[in-house]
Amino acid sequence: MDCRPGCGACCIAPSISTLDKPAGEPCVHLTPNYRCTLFGSSRRPSCCSGLQPSVEMCGENREQALAWLAHLDKATSPD
Repeated sequence: MDCRPGCGACCIAPSISTLDKPAGEPCVHLTPNYRCTLFGSSRRPSCCSGLQPSVEMCGENREQALAWLAHLDKATSPD
């Protein structure tokens, strides 16, 4: 599965500790058209490069992807 154009849910919903990015806020490396400026770069965090789009995670639309990833982030948060 390829990333859905105009989505960016995986760069918004989860927290990314290596970038000090809180859950629910867009990553500083996310462009206005929801693309990662670090994609393909060695500077991209391993948690990001290890995340692969899937039907379960991405759902049928961006809203479903945001909800699924927010739930996963909350369920795996150490707090």
